[in-house]
Amino acid sequence: MSNDKVIYNEDNIRSLDWKEHIRMRPGMYIGKLGDGAAADDGIYILVKEIVDNCIDEFVMGHGKKVVVKLKEGTMSVRDFGRGIPLGKVIDAVSKMNTGGKYDSKAFKKSVGLNGVGTKAVNALSGYFKVEAIREGQLKRAEFKQGELLKDHSVEDTTEDNGTFVQFIPDNGVFRNFQYKIPYLEKMFMNYCYLNRGLSIHFNGKRYYSKNGLKDLLEDNMDGDPLYPIIHLEGEDIEVAFTHGKSYGEEYSSFVNGQHTTQGGTHQSAFREAVAKVIKDFFGKYEPVDIRQSIVAAVSVKVIEPVFESQTKTKLGSLEIEPGGKSMRAFINDFLKQKLDNFLHKNSEVVDLIEKKIKQSEKERKELSGIRKLARDRAKKANLHNKKLRDCKVHYNDQKSDRREETTIFITEGDSASGSITKSRDVETQAVFSLRGKPLNSYGLTKKVVYENEEFNLIQAALNIEDEIENLRYNNVVIATDADVDGMHIRMLLMTFFLQFFPDLVKKGHVYILQTPLFRVRNKKETRYCYSEEERIAALNELGKNPEITRFKGLGEISPDEFQYFIGEDIRLEPVLIGNDQSIEDVLKFYMGKNTPDRQQFIINNLRVEMDVEQEITKELKAG
Repeated sequence: MSNDKVIYNEDNIRSLDWKEHIRMRPGMYIGKLGDGAAADDGIYILVKEIVDNCIDEFVMGHGKKVVVKLKEGTMSVRDFGRGIPLGKVIDAVSKMNTGGKYDSKAFKKSVGLNGVGTKAVNALSGYFKVEAIREGQLKRAEFKQGELLKDHSVEDTTEDNGTFVQFIPDNGVFRNFQYKIPYLEKMFMNYCYLNRGLSIHFNGKRYYSKNGLKDLLEDNMDGDPLYPIIHLEGEDIEVAFTHGKSYGEEYSSFVNGQHTTQGGTHQSAFREAVAKVIKDFFGKYEPVDIRQSIVAAVSVKVIEPVFESQTKTKLGSLEIEPGGKSMRAFINDFLKQKLDNFLHKNSEVVDLIEKKIKQSEKERKELSGIRKLARDRAKKANLHNKKLRDCKVHYNDQKSDRREETTIFITEGDSASGSITKSRDVETQAVFSLRGKPLNSYGLTKKVVYENEEFNLIQAALNIEDEIENLRYNNVVIATDADVDGMHIRMLLMTFFLQFFPDLVKKGHVYILQTPLFRVRNKKETRYCYSEEERIAALNELGKNPEITRFKGLGEISPDEFQYFIGEDIRLEPVLIGNDQSIEDVLKFYMGKNTPDRQQFIINNLRVEMDVEQEITKELKAG
């Protein structure tokens, strides 16, 4: 212990201004930072905070259109609401706890109530501009990292009333960030589902919904529903649900137009209530069988909602309004009346629901014995082998503030898993080592998950046997070699997840680890390149005759080097599911028995890759 005395006096006490605090502790305001690979990364929260204000204007009856544009990392949002009062434009975007939503009468069920969102966007932007247009006058102000650059004078304009915000996320905070268009599109479409009559125009494409949550299910369901979607509405609540063919349960939940991706009290209350009403209607069946394969969406409007974080991804409110009916009672009473009435009037739908419940009940009972044996095998395997190198922080440990960072790398072979294990952050990163190639699970029943040792151990490691909410790690990263075998293993793992745990992918938990293809270095500097373009740039910048190494397998990368690829600068490619094809169609094409079609597809797409590879090989030999 050092004998140096620690000086503690008035000089150690300081006060941070609003922008310094946001920039020093961004996680308090926008959650994790990220680079755009995950839907809840900070750059999307910045967009959401600005659009939320537009939605609040729409809800209050001002402006039915929002125009969003993205160009080379610059985001702009224009609404046609009332516009910020001109004398308060600068205060509204740069003074904490300043806003027009503290009067609950004016913004009774607003998304944002604490006057923080826009200020966080301002402070975390390398450039930020705001314009307010009211009654033929325009007020403009420009900022950099929250600092006022220019306060423009009020000028006359012929533009329609509203607010315009343009910003560029600060590259010093969001390193190497890149917006994923599918994430933005889903965000904008969700706004439209929750606000019928609103249209959002994003880079020229119009998003609009006529039937609310019914449209949401129809647009996002994988395959056809087993029966027509049940769509029920009441004061401050809207629900839609049906059953599909996938395993598990799938929910989309919203509060005051905010997509609560982590659920909360309203989602839990709906799960409980929908099972109870159906069980009471039939006078039998277990909730687990009633909910199996359910696809549902629920939206509630709450006065002064309480969220578990500033990013508003999980509702914590126990009541529909302060001092009012409990969330549980509110949703149960609504479904008890509306759903029970629907069931009594629609016998054909009732027959289809009961048929599905009986099928789920039969499958559950058939699997019960196998599941017990599988659990015992998984426990023994975890005790006696080293397939899973766990981390110290677990996703289900609610006391840890790092649970969202938890990651499990699923690797092929001892060499790669060994390198990652030596390089990882033992607090948050776990490693699961595969033994050979997994089974092609396409078309198989869930029985195989328990009978196949590898699948059973993966399921046990992730802790997803009963519910996806029990997921032990927030990020499931497939880490395989960039060769044919590695790609095949990647496809087999994705088939397994999509076949039996599709919500794991749909909720954005599955990623592909991007590792460098090349190492380019001279005596002074080393560059790791993830693409041919990066390799060429490194060659041009590092001068004459640098040493070039082509990585073909993870095992070729030493633990000392791996720390650069799974640390702060980790590059993850999210596994995204588009709406243009169903999961069943995708799996059937890539993993089914249509060998000739797949062979032709591979030939057509392999030629370009082979040409590039040959050119690289020539250059490496020449160098």
